[in-house]
Amino acid sequence: MQLTDLRPAKGATKRRKIVGRGHGSGHGHTACRGMKGQNSRSGGGTRPGFEGGQMPLARRLPKRGFNSRTKNNFAVVNLDQLENNFSANAEVTPQVLLDKKIVDILQDGVKLLSRGEIKKNLTVKVHACSAKAKEMIEKAGGKLELIK
Repeated sequence: MQLTDLRPAKGATKRRKIVGRGHGSGHGHTACRGMKGQNSRSGGGTRPGFEGGQMPLARRLPKRGFNSRTKNNFAVVNLDQLENNFSANAEVTPQVLLDKKIVDILQDGVKLLSRGEIKKNLTVKVHACSAKAKEMIEKAGGKLELIK
């Protein structure tokens, strides 16, 4: 048996209905759309969620919470990741974090958080930082620069 011999099981596949190709096809003339009406026309039909003029479900249900349109999506880096991936006196920038695959994608920038401990003095350049992470970096003898 070879790959070219493989076929779907009998009855597993069904031929696609081909419409609008003349009377002889059995699906000609109105192409299975009926005679008249909204759905017989090109571009006809209703938008998703339309309920015939009834108040749609999405508008009937109560809305809760708040979603900010200006929320930043930061790539998050923790102190333990810096401790494990960098040697002392190293410079940590968003591009270096990308190259070392510590972050997958730079969305709105990089934010440094304080999980773990750091004992190496590093120069860290990030877009945002928690107060505790900043304190711990400076306590270890490093420097923190915020990128605008």
